[in-house]
Amino acid sequence: MTGRLRVHIQGRVQGVGFRYATYRQAVQRGLSGWVRNAVDGSVEAEFEGDSDALQTMLDWCRQGPVFAVVTSVDEQWESGAPLYDGFQIRS
Repeated sequence: MTGRLRVHIQGRVQGVGFRYATYRQAVQRGLSGWVRNAVDGSVEAEFEGDSDALQTMLDWCRQGPVFAVVTSVDEQWESGAPLYDGFQIRS
């Protein structure tokens, strides 16, 4: 089963390689979508793919890379036709 997951990650998540680590994790799981830094200091991402891969990606986002300190993750699950081809880091 495929789906889409949007996340808004707060904490010490900018300046710690969060976007690049997210990119690597998403590609390893075969997910499409994007990740970007938000103006408020958080990180936003949208993932598409297999529901099991999406769940493991969400679990990873709750921890992040080694120097991140995640304080909250807001998640939104959706379904629908795929919107993305590949995964990218947005500025």
